[in-house]
Amino acid sequence: MIYLDWKNAPTIKKVTCKHTNAKKYLVSNVLTVGKEYEVKNETEEFYFVIDNTGHVGGYYKNYFE
Repeated sequence: MIYLDWKNAPTIKKVTCKHTNAKKYLVSNVLTVGKEYEVKNETEEFYFVIDNTGHVGGYYKNYFE
């Protein structure tokens, strides 16, 4: 279960949230527009970042610049 170590893993890069307009999920509770987030892991579709709750969460790349 490698995802348990992502929080302490080195940061790959930093991305800035550009919007929280989600069609299906409520993202505005855990992401803030204009805030910079540390990317801990990345796939083709998602960034795994440390969000406002302090935990690692996976979010679509279209929320970030």
